[in-house]
Amino acid sequence: MESAPVEPIDSSMLGYWYGIIKDGSDFFGIEALDITKQSDSTYSITRYGKAIKGDIILPDTSYYTGYTSYIGQTRFMNVAGTLVTVTARGKKPPIVKTEKVYYIAKFEMHHDTLKMKAVAENFSPTRKGYRTSEELKEAVTGYIIQQQNIFDDTYSLSYRKIDRPKPLKPL
Repeated sequence: MESAPVEPIDSSMLGYWYGIIKDGSDFFGIEALDITKQSDSTYSITRYGKAIKGDIILPDTSYYTGYTSYIGQTRFMNVAGTLVTVTARGKKPPIVKTEKVYYIAKFEMHHDTLKMKAVAENFSPTRKGYRTSEELKEAVTGYIIQQQNIFDDTYSLSYRKIDRPKPLKPL
């Protein structure tokens, strides 16, 4: 199966996006995406977030490389990032493991609004991890061709484009 070519940078995607994230339970997140041009066809994405669950607020910052592509007539944001896990071992040095992770989400843009439909984590009953972005895209393409719903119905992401916040001046 041949992959669609990567789409050139869409300048309307560049900028600062702010949104509220809901997952259908008591989890709400406040998130901002800072999307800048990395090359002619890739974006640099910094995600700033705070998750609120009950009484706990969890700050989170992540860095990704992204690009857009089409599967049929559907537009997707393809994202690659690095996941670092540290396992404590008592008095021994911790084990640090780094692995590349891939993510894909359907998106739509209308004026100053960016809406994402997340692909459900368990969309594939037989495959839980993908070693390359091509493997993930092939799996998503297959499910879309079969007209199966792979999107998470309870998780919504909606962002509004805002002016980039100004840095605080030192006192």
